Amino acid sequence: MDGEAFKCFDPERAVSQVAETLGINRNSVRATVELLDAGNTIPFIARYRKEATQSLSEQALRDIDSLMAKARELGQRKETILKTIQQQEKLTDALRRQIENCQDLKQLEEIYLPYRPKRRTRATAARERGLEPLAEILLRQETLHQSRRAVLQPYVSAELGVPDEESALAGACDIVAETWADNASVRHVLLEHASEAGYVYSRVKRGKDEPASKFEMYFEHQELCKNVPSHRFLAMRRGETEGVLRVGIQIDSEAMLRRLKSRLLQNPRFEFHSDLLKTVDDCFERLLFPAIESTVLQELRERAESEAIAVFARNLRELLLAAPAGAHSTIGIDPGFRTGCKIAVVDGTGKFLHNTTIYPTPPRSDFESSAAVLRELIAKFQVRFIAIGNGTASRETDAFVTRVLRDAKLDVTRVVVSESGASVYSASELAAREHPDLDVTVRGALSIARRLQDPLAELVKIDPKAIGVGQYQHDVNQTDLRKSLDAEVESCVNLVGVDVNMASAPLLSYVSGIGPKLAERIVAYRDEHGRFESRKQLRDVPKLGANAFEQSAGFLRIRDAVQPLDNSAVHPERYQLVQRMAADLKVTTKELVGNASLAAKLNAKDYVSDAVGLPTIQDILAELAKPGRDPRSEFRAARFTEGVSELKDLRKGMMLEGCVTNVTKFGAFVDIGVHQDGLVHISELSNTFVKDPSEVVSVGDVVRVKVLDVDLDRKRISLSRKQASAS
Repeated sequence: MDGEAFKCFDPERAVSQVAETLGINRNSVRATVELLDAGNTIPFIARYRKEATQSLSEQALRDIDSLMAKARELGQRKETILKTIQQQEKLTDALRRQIENCQDLKQLEEIYLPYRPKRRTRATAARERGLEPLAEILLRQETLHQSRRAVLQPYVSAELGVPDEESALAGACDIVAETWADNASVRHVLLEHASEAGYVYSRVKRGKDEPASKFEMYFEHQELCKNVPSHRFLAMRRGETEGVLRVGIQIDSEAMLRRLKSRLLQNPRFEFHSDLLKTVDDCFERLLFPAIESTVLQELRERAESEAIAVFARNLRELLLAAPAGAHSTIGIDPGFRTGCKIAVVDGTGKFLHNTTIYPTPPRSDFESSAAVLRELIAKFQVRFIAIGNGTASRETDAFVTRVLRDAKLDVTRVVVSESGASVYSASELAAREHPDLDVTVRGALSIARRLQDPLAELVKIDPKAIGVGQYQHDVNQTDLRKSLDAEVESCVNLVGVDVNMASAPLLSYVSGIGPKLAERIVAYRDEHGRFESRKQLRDVPKLGANAFEQSAGFLRIRDAVQPLDNSAVHPERYQLVQRMAADLKVTTKELVGNASLAAKLNAKDYVSDAVGLPTIQDILAELAKPGRDPRSEFRAARFTEGVSELKDLRKGMMLEGCVTNVTKFGAFVDIGVHQDGLVHISELSNTFVKDPSEVVSVGDVVRVKVLDVDLDRKRISLSRKQASAS
C-alpha cells in the first residue's frame, strides 16, 4: 500500500447522510449542494431557487452547508490519518475499514490515538530500553508456568538502563498503562460514564473567597454534567480564567476502577496479576482520568459555547430586525454630565445636518439655555423623534427632554436607545471616513439618531460583539461566533432589502453576492455618477459581473425608478413574466405593481412552467400586491415611569414598562430606565411553563413588569412579567 492515494469523501454518501440527519428529501439536499458549489449564496437560493430545493428555509440551507463542510473535513482528516499510519507500516485492512467507516470526528481521533506521534513519555522511554516485548507478555496475560525472575531476567541490561528485574517490570507496566489508556473502547466506557453520571464542580481557590465576588455562588458548586446549563458552565469557566475558581469533573472512581479491572484483567492465575492490578490504578489516575476529564470539559465547553452563540445570534437578529422609527428628522443625544450632552441632528435619510452641546445635567444644570436650544432645533429641522443614549446621565437627560416637550406641548416622540457599540463606531475608521470633520462624541450622537431611524442600517457598521446582546460572547470560540453572527446579519439585510442609493458600504457588503470590496465600488460609483436610476445600471460598476448581479439584484431597491419592479423583491430574471401578467390583465406593469386588487385576479397556476414553479409565482404575486414591503414590525417605544431614574427610586411591587435588551437561557434583561437592566428570571416570564425564554420574549419587546427585589449593593434588580400581567 506504499504511496496509495486515499479517497475518503464520497459526495453522494455525504448527501444521503445529511438528508437522513436533517430529515430532508435527498433531492433537495443534492440540489442545495450543487447550487452552493456553483457559487450561489444562501439568501439567493432561499428566495429565488425554491423549485430546486423544494422551498427549504434559510436555516435548513445553512444546516446543509454546515454538515457538508463537516463531512468534507472528516474525509480530509481520514485521508491524513490513513497516510500517517501507512507510513508507520501499521495500516491493516481491518484498521483501514474501521477508519473509512467512522462517521464521527471525535471517534476518529480516538481510533487514531495509539498511532498519533506523542511527546516523550514514560512508556516511550521504556520502549527505548527494549521493554516492549515484555509489555506484550503482560498484555496477553497468558499463564507462563515460569518464575517471575525467569520472565524478567532477559530484559535486565545495564547498557540499556535497566539495572534490575523490578526496573524491567516497572517500565513494561508503563507501556501497558499507556496501551490501555490509548484503547478507544476503554476510553469510551469511561467517557460515557463521566458524561452521564459524572459531576462538573467548581471550587474557590485559596485566598480568592471574597464575599462580594461575582463568582460567590460557584465557590462550592457541583451538578450533573449532562444537566449543567450553558450559562452556568460558562460562568464557572470565566471564574477559572480569572483565577478565582478551579473547575473539574468528579466521578465514582472506586466503581469505575472495579469496572476497568473487570474489563482489563482476564487471568487471575497470571504470574503478574497483582502487578497489573496496580497498573490499572496507575493507568486510571495518571493517564485515563486526566484525559477523560479534559475531554468532558471540552465537550461541555463546546455545548455551552454552541448554545451561547445561538442565543447571541437570535438576539442579534431580533435587534437588527427591530422596528425602525422611519424616515423622519431626528435628534440624537449622547448624554453626559461634566462634558455636557452632545447633540446631532439628521434628516429623514440619516444625513447629518447640525451638532451642538447642551448642559442640562449637573454640574452646570443649565436647564433654561439647554431647553431653548432644544426647542430651536426641533422647530428649525422639524424634528419628529429624539433618540437618547442609555449610558451615563441618560435618565437625567430623558427627564429634561420630557419636561421640555411637555412644557412646550411639542408633538415629538422621545426614545431611550441602547448606545452599545456607538463609541466603537464613532472611533472607527469607517466613522472617520464618513464624517472626518466631526468630533468622536458627535459621531456617537449621530449613530444614536440613525439607529432609531433604521437599526439595521446603522448596526451593521458595528462589530456585532460590541452591540451587547450576547451571553459570555468573549468566552466562546470567536471564529464560530463571527461566522454565526455574520450569517444572521446577512440574513436580516437580505430579508429587508437595501436602498442602493442610500446604503452605506458596510450595509451593502452584506447583500447577497456583493461583499466589502464590491460594496465600496458601488458607493464610489454612486458618489461619482450620482444616484442609480435602474438595477441595470449596476452592471456599469467596475468588477460587478453577471454572477454578482444575479445574486444581488433582487435584494437591491431603486426608489422612483422608471421600471417599478426595480423597487421590489421581484428578480430581474422574472420581469418578462410580470409583463406577461400585466398584458393578460390589459394594464401596464406600472399599473399592476402595488395594486393588490389587480394582483388578486391572477391565478398563479396559469404561469407555472418548466422554468418557473408555483412557489416563485406565489412570491411574485405577493410582491406585486405589496412591493418592497418591510417585514419589520411597527415602531413602538417603551414609556419609562417619571420619577424613577435610579436604583434607589425602585420599590418592591412597582409596576413599570420597559424594553427587553437581552434574552438568555435563564431569563430576559429589561431596561426600565434606571441605568441598570433588571432580570426577569425564566420562572417569572409567564404564568405557563417556559422551556426557553425566547419562546415568549424577544430583544426589543416592550413589556410590563413588576419589581420583586432590589439589591443596591450588587446593583441587581429582580423583575416579574407574570405577576405584572396578573395585576
